[in-house]
Amino acid sequence: MAASRVALLGCGLMGQPMGLRLLRAGFSVEAYNRTPERASDLASEGVTVHTEPAAAVAGADTLVLMLSDAAAIQAVLRALPEGALNGRCVIQMATILPAESRQLAEHLRRSAACYVEAPVLGSIPEAREGRLLVMAGADTEADFDRARPVLAALGENPRHVGPVGQGAALKLAFNQLIASLTAAFSLSLGLVRREGANVDTFMDILRESALYAPTFDKKLDKMLSGDFGTANFPVKHLLKDVRLAERAAEDAQLIGPWLPLLAELLEQAQDRGLANADYSAIYSAIAPEPSAH
Repeated sequence: MAASRVALLGCGLMGQPMGLRLLRAGFSVEAYNRTPERASDLASEGVTVHTEPAAAVAGADTLVLMLSDAAAIQAVLRALPEGALNGRCVIQMATILPAESRQLAEHLRRSAACYVEAPVLGSIPEAREGRLLVMAGADTEADFDRARPVLAALGENPRHVGPVGQGAALKLAFNQLIASLTAAFSLSLGLVRREGANVDTFMDILRESALYAPTFDKKLDKMLSGDFGTANFPVKHLLKDVRLAERAAEDAQLIGPWLPLLAELLEQAQDRGLANADYSAIYSAIAPEPSAH
């Protein structure tokens, strides 16, 4: 494993701790980030952070893509010289549409590269500790096996969930739940508080019921205090994912009329200056301070 060389393309909120985890698992890591100063933690551990993707990819066996969206992925891949991907394993870990992932797989097959999508559940602490839940979509078992050592460094039990597209679909299914559950809890908590009912009583009953989800307790204090802090998963990223979930639902001929409303609420939170705050800031849009008039 120590000889395996990884090019990490994208060093944002999750990319950087994932890079550190790979480094500690024995991989040789070189990185690319459009703004190198955002990869200072990697640089301080001796990782070379390039400003051009081709320089990071040159000596790598495996590429890990942690870029913001499909457009960013395409832009970075277009910047690589002819033949740069030939024979390499490309692991795409950002949240994109199933259709976008399948399109990317087609492109990479034409470039003689192995492609595995591997979105994750978990945040910065889990990335640092190698405890991410990895959902790999790969068209062959051989592709998954090739990516497995890198994926196993990031999450103890990476799952091969099906062909390319199914990992992306699972990720959007989970992120839709994150948004919908948080919005639903925000409304219930807001009603309890506006009516002057005891929040502890509400939570005690909720925890004993089949309705309870642990995320409610994780976000409760932020909602009660109105301090949504700095985020492991910010409003702006959940907004992007809700819009993707809406498009994925349309592609699958599903009906999800609340998704545009969720996006609108997240936009309102963003407009309040909370774009980089924890996504539980959707509460501020659902239960705004009552107006004086």
